[in-house]
Order: sequence, then structure tokens, then C-alpha cells
Amino acid sequence: MSGPSDQVKALLRAHASGDEDLFYSVALQLAAQSARRGHSKVALELRELIDKSRSEQVHRGQPTPIGSPRGELSELLAISYPDSGLSKMVLSDEISATLNRVIHEQRQRDQLLRHGFVPAHRLLLTGLPGTGKSMTAAALANELSLPLMTIRLDGVMSRFLGESASKLRLIFDEVARRRAVYLFDEFDALGSDRGATNDIGETRRILNSFLLFLDEAPSESVLIAATNHMSLLDPALFRRFDAVVSYALPGREESVSVIQRRLASMDSTRVNWDRVSGEAHDLSHSDLVKAAERAAKDAILSGSSNIETSLLLSSLVARRKPGID
Repeated sequence: MSGPSDQVKALLRAHASGDEDLFYSVALQLAAQSARRGHSKVALELRELIDKSRSEQVHRGQPTPIGSPRGELSELLAISYPDSGLSKMVLSDEISATLNRVIHEQRQRDQLLRHGFVPAHRLLLTGLPGTGKSMTAAALANELSLPLMTIRLDGVMSRFLGESASKLRLIFDEVARRRAVYLFDEFDALGSDRGATNDIGETRRILNSFLLFLDEAPSESVLIAATNHMSLLDPALFRRFDAVVSYALPGREESVSVIQRRLASMDSTRVNWDRVSGEAHDLSHSDLVKAAERAAKDAILSGSSNIETSLLLSSLVARRKPGID
């Protein structure tokens, strides 16, 4: 590990070359190093200066541009800049309140840290496929003007002993170096119960490493784990997260809202929404969006901008057929 003098030199070189990304990266490393050495006040002051500088240079609503992951990290992380916030989602009041609290704490993290409190930054999202977990991660990134880093778990998991843990370390080093929203999708592949598989030794090593890294992760970045199978997760995981958010299939009113939002550019005044809500039951948010898109495309290709009830109903029925895209 480089010493403070090397990092100061790196800061000066980054400043001289105008490399803002490298400058903030080294500055965050200095802050993290100060925190590890017990100099919490210095670490806090450094992070406050970094955040203040960034906020003065980047307009609200625009993610801080960062370089794409390189080398081995390029196989572990995929970067994106979501353009839709929570207002584009149909969420229950409870979930909306939880997510808005996370956003508020992150935006006021300097004030919380100054009083010795850490803002919420570790979320576990659970629920059936297509209920909005991945979309939530993207929406939070947009709300916080941050890039979204999606972890490629197929790149993390390795059949070689010890390799998966070292790849996790690379990812969490990036978490400390670059402020972003990090999404561990299909998290049960990584966080499964340590006593529920035959390969207990390696499973324990991977999960123990993750728990350690998660505990040490700085609050500047937001870490999100999403799973369709909460029952498979190791019990030790749950107390490590600041909030566990459970997603359910949309109800009748929510189903109609999802469809109407997707059809906002079309004329749906002729639709019998009572009939549609009856057919939409037990379909996920994703299925409802796909059904609305199919109905809209069929209408457009037939030369109309009007959505008929029969067209929408047939699209919803099609989503229930096995093997539908």
C-alpha cells in the first residue's frame, strides 16, 4: 500500500494534469486511510471537502462522470447512468417512505456524520422477479446523481479456492474509491446460507469475506443487494443492512397505474380499466409494462394511436403464456 507522501504526490500530479477523476479517487483513498488509522475527524473533514468541491462543480441531477472500470474490474462491474427517478415507479407508500428516507439521509450525510451518525447506505431488496428491485437501484442512482455500478456475479464466483474473495476485495476497493450506487443483483448466488450447500467451506469463505467488506464499506456509496429468494440467504446477512425492503406483486389499482404510465403517449380513453385490472392480477410490474408495450405496438402498426380494451386484454393474456418474452 502506498504511503501518504506517495498519495500527496499523486494528488499534485492529478491536479497538474487536470485529471479530476484521479484527483478525487486519491483524495477518497486518503480519507479512507485516515479512518482506518483512527483519525475519524480528519477523515470526515476530507470527505466534506471532497463533497463540497464536487457539489460546486456538478449541477444537481447530473451524475458525476467517471471512467469505465478497467482491467479485471471491467469483467466485474458494468457502469450506467440511469435517467429515471422514483417518480416513474409505482410503489407502495411504505416502500416509497423507506426509499425517500435513504435519499434524504444520503443528501444530508455531512450533517449526520458531523454528529456521529452514519447515513443509510446498505439496502436489501427482496421479492418476486419483475417487481421493481433492479429498477429501484437505478432510480436511487438517478435521485442521488450517481452512476449505477452493477456487479457481474458470474465474474465474481469462481471454482478456484480463494479467487472469489479476492475479486470481492477488488469490488469493495472500488466502492471506497468511487462514489456510486452498487447493485449486487441475484444476490442469493453470493449470500446463500452457509449451512445449506455441500460446498460449505468455500461458501463460508466467500460469505465471510462479503460480510467483512460490507461492514467496512464507507457510507459515501450506496450498496444494494437484490434477491428473488430471501429464504436462501444466510441469517447473518439481515442485521448488516440498514433496511430490508420487500416487494410484492402490484394490486389492482397499482396494476392500472403501471399500465397507464407506460401508455402515456397513447390515447387510452376508451379502455375499460375495471376489466383490465381484473385480467392484470398476479402479473409483475415487468409483465404489465411488457403487456402495455405490446398493445401500444399493435395499435401503432395498425395505424392507430388509440388503445382498445380488447387489445390490452389480449396482451395481458399473452404475458401469462409459458415462454413469452
